[in-house]
Amino acid sequence: MGKRNESNEQLPLAKAENVEFAAERADADDLEALQRSEEADRRAQQYEGT
Repeated sequence: MGKRNESNEQLPLAKAENVEFAAERADADDLEALQRSEEADRRAQQYEGT
């Protein structure tokens, strides 16, 4: 994990990042990371809706 925020300030949250994904160049690890990212986004949306 990264370094803790020692000032205890709320960090900004970003849902969408400007990242390109080239499926034709993706390997198995890239595809797994994409799937995990999409699942995490779905969980986050469900959490925000409660």
